[in-house]
Amino acid sequence: MPFMIGPAPIRRTLKFLEAGRLALKEQIKIFAVHYNLHDDNNKGAKEFVFWYLPQIQYKNPDVQIATFKNLTPSPFIRCFYESGHEMLIDIDNKSKDEIYEHLIRVVGKTKEVLEAESISKEKKDNPANFGVGCDRHCICEIPGQIPCPGVVPLPMHMRGKYKYKKDV
Repeated sequence: MPFMIGPAPIRRTLKFLEAGRLALKEQIKIFAVHYNLHDDNNKGAKEFVFWYLPQIQYKNPDVQIATFKNLTPSPFIRCFYESGHEMLIDIDNKSKDEIYEHLIRVVGKTKEVLEAESISKEKKDNPANFGVGCDRHCICEIPGQIPCPGVVPLPMHMRGKYKYKKDV
């Protein structure tokens, strides 16, 4: 598999990307990380970009994410809001986990907001939904659909064993 080539290919798996915990607030439109590649005080920022930035990109598809390398003496994160304001977050001499936890507290959505969004995403009142916990148990209950084969047998031309039988 070609996607498993390179440094730490686990970063490109769907399971790893979905494991991210940082969902940025709706007001944030641009998330920029400024850091250097060679200084010791930038080690945490460099590891943060390597390990956590793909998860942040996956969880926040509507946010523009930029990295600026070797342009600043000390690392920081800049968040631009849709109102025109910006927030600077100092990440100098912090580990990648400290940075991540701080971002979850400062610019991440709260657990209550995330739970409310997941509940609203499920919406059970959609008439297209059927199954356990919905208005209809089976799609055969919708007018215009073929009845369940357990109740009314399917016509012969719709059965695979008759349609694809080679010896007839």
